[in-house]
Amino acid sequence: MSEQELSINLKMVSVPQAPVGLHEYAPAATRRTPAIDFGRFFKQLCLLAVIAVLSVGCYLSISRCLVQTIEVVGESMVPTLQPGNHYILNRWAFHNAEPQRGDVVVIRDPADHGFSVKRVIAVGGDSVHFVDGKVLINGEVLNETYLKPHTYTFTYSKAREQFITCGEDQYFVLGDNRNVSIDSRAYGAVPRKDVLGRVVLDK
Repeated sequence: MSEQELSINLKMVSVPQAPVGLHEYAPAATRRTPAIDFGRFFKQLCLLAVIAVLSVGCYLSISRCLVQTIEVVGESMVPTLQPGNHYILNRWAFHNAEPQRGDVVVIRDPADHGFSVKRVIAVGGDSVHFVDGKVLINGEVLNETYLKPHTYTFTYSKAREQFITCGEDQYFVLGDNRNVSIDSRAYGAVPRKDVLGRVVLDK
């Protein structure tokens, strides 16, 4: 066999090479599924948890330290506040200031340890005198334009007169609806720590 014939035979039996890029068409069963990045997923989950905790914390801080809405239950503050209506309680009002006469406040009720809305009519050092259906503060008749006409204020005792002096950091509170209100006439002056905030009234 000549060298030329041998060369031709070798070319005929040589195995052709696979075309470039043939692996891109491999069966689906042989493809690799991308791995889940659990580290990144965990970081995102932690971030959402932190945001949720901060949101709840901000809400609680605002509602307990700054402002919140309250619903009036009962008729002890009629006609100033109507039962079932919602009002804004400014809990920050007395952070750097003291309650004043005439303020409508939310207190921790000494009788049942719940919460109630009353009006401050006397502060520490003031004298309160009930006589003939009138309220005298430090010897002067209290001008109560917020009451219904011909409203009288009587004590809860059999005595027609009652004289009380508020101690330091104490506040004497009354409901504007004097005939139904359970207030300082029943449980005495309220300590400063039990005055929680001032109700925002529409002027």
